[in-house]
Amino acid sequence: MLGKRLKKGDTIGLISPSGAQKPEKIKESIEFLNGLGFKIKEGKHIYDKWGYLAGKDIDRVKDLMDMFLDQEVDMILCTRGGYGTMRLLDLIDFNVIEKNPKIFAGFSDITTLLNSIFQRCDITTFHSPMCNTDFDDFTLKSFLNTLMSGYTPFTIENPGNIPTDYFNGEYASGKLIGGNLSLICSLLGTPYAVNTKDKILFIEDIGEEPYRIDRMLTQLTLSGDLQKCKGFIMGQFKNCQLPHYERSLTLDEILEDRILSLKKPTLINFQSGHSYPRITLPIGANVEVNFKEGKINLLEPVVK
Repeated sequence: MLGKRLKKGDTIGLISPSGAQKPEKIKESIEFLNGLGFKIKEGKHIYDKWGYLAGKDIDRVKDLMDMFLDQEVDMILCTRGGYGTMRLLDLIDFNVIEKNPKIFAGFSDITTLLNSIFQRCDITTFHSPMCNTDFDDFTLKSFLNTLMSGYTPFTIENPGNIPTDYFNGEYASGKLIGGNLSLICSLLGTPYAVNTKDKILFIEDIGEEPYRIDRMLTQLTLSGDLQKCKGFIMGQFKNCQLPHYERSLTLDEILEDRILSLKKPTLINFQSGHSYPRITLPIGANVEVNFKEGKINLLEPVVK
């Protein structure tokens, strides 16, 4: 199922299902989104704070459910990631979400919600910038084009000045899933684990030393999840390098050993994740990836 495409004058509902965001940053984002021609409806608890969380679990999940139920809200956008969405999964009424499909967007810790909503409700979700994003021209164009014009098939690719690389084949097709590597691993062994069978898996991360990337990819190998994929898209791995490698494998060595060794088509250096530009990706969409050209071809609409 698809959410209704975003149009100028539509209402974007803001929620904070994860970590607390600075109120001034939310206000700046509201002003920015208003300037783009959208109305904003604030969740009742978006400014709450409880330790490292944006308020109590019951309040954060209520904002989420209220936005899906609210017929005035056309799109739901998260204010930031951090940590906290896993705590909400058992509190969510996915039946309500399934009956009220609409655009749901965010990234990082929001990975758990993006994939769970797709898997449980068959609704395409969006790995996209949030209220903590500084929208450069390319990031904004990707965001708006995907959500406003994605009712016909289209192609997603890096800016022309940022090359990709590819290995183990030129084409693969399947549903696009994934997001933050740490969160994908954290869901293993739970009812909300990401189903990778015959999927194109996109992964990215931030602030993880190479051995931790190694550990997480090894965990996904031991679980059998990487072997089930049709192909891989490696996004941005921000601050996942070291100043020296006297006692460490490099990130490239780890990706070669843990990913490329599986002999599945793999795209490297796709610009989606915690750095810039930040490309918006539809989670759950049917895609054909041209790995040689670095293009993700959408085979169906992602909004209606």
